[in-house]
Amino acid sequence: MLKDKTVLLTGASGGIGRSLAQRLAAEGAQLVLSGRREEELAALAEDVGGRYVVADLAVDGAVAELLEKAGDIDVLIANAALPGTGQLSSFSGVQVDRALDVNLRAPVALAHALTPVMTARGSGSMVFVSSLAGLTASAGTSLYNATKFGLRGFALALHDELAASGVGVSVVLPGFVSEAGMFAEANIKAPTVFGTVTPDQVSDAVLKAVRTRRPEVLVAPPLDRMGAKLAVIAPNLASRLKRAGLLGSFAEDMAAAQQHKR
Repeated sequence: MLKDKTVLLTGASGGIGRSLAQRLAAEGAQLVLSGRREEELAALAEDVGGRYVVADLAVDGAVAELLEKAGDIDVLIANAALPGTGQLSSFSGVQVDRALDVNLRAPVALAHALTPVMTARGSGSMVFVSSLAGLTASAGTSLYNATKFGLRGFALALHDELAASGVGVSVVLPGFVSEAGMFAEANIKAPTVFGTVTPDQVSDAVLKAVRTRRPEVLVAPPLDRMGAKLAVIAPNLASRLKRAGLLGSFAEDMAAAQQHKR
């Protein structure tokens, strides 16, 4: 299904992005890799046989420039994200804007630009990588929750808008990811009640979303999925459980480890 299709992958220079790029290349996709770190992008592009475009999606005009350099796109995988863990008052105004721009505004802008092209063609796919943080909110992650809840809602609504157009839209929601990505880079253990998934499992979910066009794909151990769904159905109960110490100092520890990436 992806053989010879041109796939634009944002956030490719991160750990999960590397796994995604390798899996997509194995499927025969023609990759356009985007990220902020040119050295990592160049090495990855050489490894998977794709090309790359350096882009900081928090910068005005970066989305338009990226799309111009990328050319015709069959599949968008919006994977780029910045950490947003920490008390809201600990962020500067600039840091708030950067998180909103990269995690939410840029994916929306990419979809806004690509939707007319894909619908006119009657084919295409857009996959947005959100998080279980797009289903359940926790103290100390309000900004990250805002972006991931927003991305999930946007993708689900766009899926319905384009249902009859031939264009697939999906959102993928991973839990804690081991080995690579924000959580692994922080070098902090997940709360004992939660498990983890691997970057390859996230990549499998993204490929599943492209193939099946399911509106939403969760990637997490069963207990984590149950907890996230409980938070959707009974947010007051979930909030009380968290305040009772379910997450311990996890949010504070993550915020301290990721502060330099804001």
